[in-house]
Amino acid sequence: MKKRHLLLLSVLSGVLFTIGWPVNGFPAFLFTALVPLLIIEDYIFKNKTDFSRFSVFFYTYPAFLIWNILTTWWIWNSTPVAVFAWTLNAMFMSIVFNVYHISRRNIYNFHSGWFILVFFWIFFEYIHLNWKFTWTWLNLGNGFASYTKWIQWYEFTGTLGGSAWILIVNILIYKALKAFRLKEKRKFIRMSALSMILIIIPIAISYLIYFGYEEKKNPIRVIVIQPNLDPYSEQYDIPPLEVIDINLDLAISELDDSVDFIVCPESTIQEAIWERNLEWSSSLKKLKKFVEKNPKIKIVIGASTYKRYLEGEKLAFSARYHKREDFYYECYNTAFLIDTSNNIQIHHKSKLTPGVEFMPSWGILKFIEKFAIDLGGSVGSLGIDKEQFPFNIDDTLKIAPIICYESVFGEFCNDYVKKGAQIFFLITNDGWWGNTPGYKQHLTFSSLRAIEMRRSIARSANTGISAFIDQKGDINQATEYWVPDVIKQDININSDITFYVRYGDYFGRISAFVSVIFILIAIVFGIRNKTRTI
Repeated sequence: MKKRHLLLLSVLSGVLFTIGWPVNGFPAFLFTALVPLLIIEDYIFKNKTDFSRFSVFFYTYPAFLIWNILTTWWIWNSTPVAVFAWTLNAMFMSIVFNVYHISRRNIYNFHSGWFILVFFWIFFEYIHLNWKFTWTWLNLGNGFASYTKWIQWYEFTGTLGGSAWILIVNILIYKALKAFRLKEKRKFIRMSALSMILIIIPIAISYLIYFGYEEKKNPIRVIVIQPNLDPYSEQYDIPPLEVIDINLDLAISELDDSVDFIVCPESTIQEAIWERNLEWSSSLKKLKKFVEKNPKIKIVIGASTYKRYLEGEKLAFSARYHKREDFYYECYNTAFLIDTSNNIQIHHKSKLTPGVEFMPSWGILKFIEKFAIDLGGSVGSLGIDKEQFPFNIDDTLKIAPIICYESVFGEFCNDYVKKGAQIFFLITNDGWWGNTPGYKQHLTFSSLRAIEMRRSIARSANTGISAFIDQKGDINQATEYWVPDVIKQDININSDITFYVRYGDYFGRISAFVSVIFILIAIVFGIRNKTRTI
């Protein structure tokens, strides 16, 4: 096999990942997308004298770069940081493959060791879910987001279980192809049958769960607002009180005595709100007057807020200095819950979007700050809450306020449910990406959270798609993109705890432990092999 053939295999892998990815792809292709890369790795393994120990990185990198660019090209619509997202994420993926290759090379002969890749890859995805430069959009388990009837068992495993499913099936299919090439008929039949069984049985189980699941009737009535204000112009140019009026006018069109909640999008309130002086805000005053006239109503709404540090308080990494007034402060992406009580409940977005809400501000990476999206005056790193708590309604109902990118993180959302959250209100502003697959992918990822935790979701998106998502992940009343709209529906609250809620990303923690063990073994074997050759 010539080296250009290895590159063609890498390109093929990137194409298979792309045509298997939501929202336009068919996820069955994901079960074969890694096969060309396994062929590359095995060929380099057998011809190690012709390749360096790092050759796998360079031959797999084109596949991951193609996949990243062709499925998340829409990031460029909002920020040039897209280039860093594509190149770095592809680099991380190729590093995982190369570490797997080196470990297999040190420990095994070329007939075995493929299973290590499952643990290494899941470990990588688990790290990616939990560090600050997270970009988990392409975690393999997300690939089934548009086919929720296939993955109802995510309530037991989360998306990392889906990633393991893809990896194991790819390895089995590769071994079947290898057996076919070597004319090992029995092994070919065995591996082919096993791979088909492993595809069909989880899907069959999922369908049984789907059609057997019934929501407990415990409804609240929710109005979801989609004001459709262009984030590049209207949303931040229109006076803040006028933006509030647009949202309330839409709500009034569907308002009656049965409505419990109104949910408005992320960053709806663009007035400069200082959290230690909420009473100064004219926007909050207007909303408070509205709920006083409609005392049953509670409003969940997004805002950009600020908090001044008191003298002697420890400054966070994201603290900013106000030159004119000589004090430090934080900026937040915030969700408010407003009702007739004197207390306005606050949640700060804590899973920040890299390159938009979290920016490097040290050393040679500081220049990246200038590429951030201008989110109505909150450019650069935002402050976060160290711990998340649900909104509490009279100690009888607890609501998880999820802001935008937070919806991509299963274990993060889990924390709310462990603290009693019975329903999710998701507020977002997906208009930054334009009419691209980005906002559609984001919507489908919400279905994964509904399945994992069996929680209903009311989703308010500034420019769409707004929707209600039931506890099986089905999307209801999805609005059209880039049109003002308002939808109303009864959605059921649920207090039951799923296996995934109880144990979280245990697949990731197990894989982390196993991966570290194998990396240490590979290092020891590598040193031993070197000493033998001296």
